[in-house]
Parts: sequence; structure tokens; C-alpha cells
Amino acid sequence: MVLQFYGSTQSTCTKRVATVLYEKQIPYEYHNIDFTKGEHKAPEYMEKQPFGQVPYIVDDGLLLYESRAICRYLALKYADKGPKLIPDPKDLKATAEFEQGASIEQSNFDMIASKAVFENVFKPRRGLTSDPKVFSELIGQLEGKLKAYEVILGKQKYIAGNELSLADLFHLPYGVLLEVAGSDIMSRQGPNVTRWWKEINARPSWQAVTGGVPAKPTF
Repeated sequence: MVLQFYGSTQSTCTKRVATVLYEKQIPYEYHNIDFTKGEHKAPEYMEKQPFGQVPYIVDDGLLLYESRAICRYLALKYADKGPKLIPDPKDLKATAEFEQGASIEQSNFDMIASKAVFENVFKPRRGLTSDPKVFSELIGQLEGKLKAYEVILGKQKYIAGNELSLADLFHLPYGVLLEVAGSDIMSRQGPNVTRWWKEINARPSWQAVTGGVPAKPTF
């Protein structure tokens, strides 16, 4: 049975998983969860996703939620399709470097970028007032983190080494929304970050889902 994909078309986490589905060219059947109707909090939905969040998948009887866990699963199961995206677990060095890169994204990028996007994008959408001072402080924090990225990317092509991986792709949903939030932070860094960001942002997989997850695969 084709993989079942439950998400919200504009959700950052849903787009994170969709990007990997497109990188790997994995067929899927998409089910959109309408937040405006509270479908994510319906009892039948929360039986599958106890936090009432998106996305989750059902694949060969496996129900799995949390976007990064889903991406790891897809990259490992479909290792022979498309780019590798995650090392063979038997390669301890490559796996350690990948996990380091993935941790960098989650601890030094996402936790700041997501707050900045919430302040200037999601707050207004919910009828709340943004705080310019909070946004500016968050962008300043992220600027400092990206200086470290510049050093890392001066020594290797990607965040986890010289091969594209999930650690790179994980940056896309919130990285792109920073511009929507009113900051050009991702495009005004040093040459290494600029080169890296331009490359991953232009990937066909991301371009296919950045405007919203297609109801049917377009590959």
C-alpha cells in the first residue's frame, strides 16, 4: 500500500517531510488536516498523534510522527533511491558527523529561527501583535550562530560533511520563512553560508513543496 501522509499543507514540519519524499521520489497519498476546523484535535486524530500535531505517516503498518524521525526513517528505508541523505549506521564516523550536524540545526538554528518566525509571521496570522524588539534580538542571536556556520562550511561543503544530508534539508522550512518575517539574514552572510544556502534552497525537492505540499506527487 502506498505511504499515507497526514499533514497541513503550509506547515513547516509537513514541508520538511515532503521535501524528503520528493528527494527520494517516494509515492504517497496525502491527507490534509484542516487546523481551522480543529481536525488536529479531534479524538480520532489524537488516537494517531497524541500531541495533536502534524505530520504523521503510515507506511507498511508503521505509524510514525515527529518530522525529523520520519525523515530519518524514510532516508534509511529508501537508502537506494535518490541521494543518500543519511549515512549507513555501520559507518560510525559518518553517522557521528551526521548526528552532530543534525544537532547543530535543532539546537543552534531551529530553536531561534522558529521563535523569530513565530514573532513576525505566526503572531500576526493569529491576530496577535509582534514585538520588534524580540524579533531583533532573535535575529541577532541567529547572526552569531551563523558565524559558526561560516567556519564549518569553510571546511566542508555541507553541515555534516561533504555530502548533502538531512541536516542540511532540515534548515529549509524556517530558513525560508525568515525572509517572510522580514529578515534577509540567510542571504547576507559570508561566502560559505551564502553558497550553501543558495544551493539547498534551489533544490527541486524544496521548490516542489515550498508553496504548499501538493495533494498528489508531481514526480
